[in-house]
Amino acid sequence: MLDQIHKMNKIIAFLIMVLPVFTSCKESDTPADNTPTNLTLTADILPDNSGTVHFAAAATNATVYTFDLGNGKTEISTTGLLTYVDSTSGIYTVTVVAKSATGQTASKILVVNVNVVLNLVWSDEFDTPGAPNTTKWGYDLGAGGWGNNEAEYYTNRLDNAVVADGMLKIILKKEDYSGSAYTSARLLSKNKYSFKYGKIEVRAKLPAGGGTWPAIWMLGDNISSAGWPACGEIDIMEHVGNQLNKIYGTLHHPGHSGGNGDGATVMISNVTSEFHKYAFEWSSTTMRFYVDDVPFYTFTNTASLPFNQNFFIILNVAVGGNFGGTIDPAFTTGTMEVDYVRVYQ
Repeated sequence: MLDQIHKMNKIIAFLIMVLPVFTSCKESDTPADNTPTNLTLTADILPDNSGTVHFAAAATNATVYTFDLGNGKTEISTTGLLTYVDSTSGIYTVTVVAKSATGQTASKILVVNVNVVLNLVWSDEFDTPGAPNTTKWGYDLGAGGWGNNEAEYYTNRLDNAVVADGMLKIILKKEDYSGSAYTSARLLSKNKYSFKYGKIEVRAKLPAGGGTWPAIWMLGDNISSAGWPACGEIDIMEHVGNQLNKIYGTLHHPGHSGGNGDGATVMISNVTSEFHKYAFEWSSTTMRFYVDDVPFYTFTNTASLPFNQNFFIILNVAVGGNFGGTIDPAFTTGTMEVDYVRVYQ
């Protein structure tokens, strides 16, 4: 009996020594609560209107900070400090997520108002009467529908494109010409001027009449080699007379071409009787369409899209076709008047 008691005491003593070891192992498998605390986020917007913002985030226990800049872009900082330049004005909701070494997170939101002042780098004010300036504009010529079953024949005649009264006038006419029932003009800055990023603004008054289809748009410089829609297309303004006062802003690119483009519409008043400003602002992150300084569509640009190269400008008035629709039999003539074209960067 004494021998059994002695053995039992040895077992109890062994368990007393081993138990703290097991307890210690169990506790070490549970990570400590390292959730970041006291997270702060500040933004210092430089007063030079360059779009430069210095962000500063700080939190106890944080080892890395992820900034969602509210424009489709994300940046990571191990210090909590980030300098970012956005070339597009706007109000952005910025979110920072602080993360600890053991994976716990905390987040903070800050709204910043970025104001970017751009400089005029190219323009045509259409102040010299006569033919459009040949150092700035060339012409697409001919008929054939232009991929949209349009009815016009584009010419370079003064009858269809002329500068007068401080305006460029692109004139659509009902007349028999080289087998077509209508004539018009399509001016383009291809091989004369193109640009990447910035803002283009065009002040214009649009033609009236069912079937009319004026457009202010751009194509990528590489259209000859890449083709369409791989080159990208930016439709700053399109209007069809059969949908009076409805302005289209559209982006065409692979997978989103033709009727599947990315864009939006806005209704405004008196597009055929009053001048309005049609604008497009563009950076590596953001693409934004405006009418009369009011944005109506914003799209996130990425490196995988074709909108990170130079684009040239096109001004034209088409008639009929897939988008212009039925032409009013009573239509005889209509004019798109352009007060100016200005590019800012």
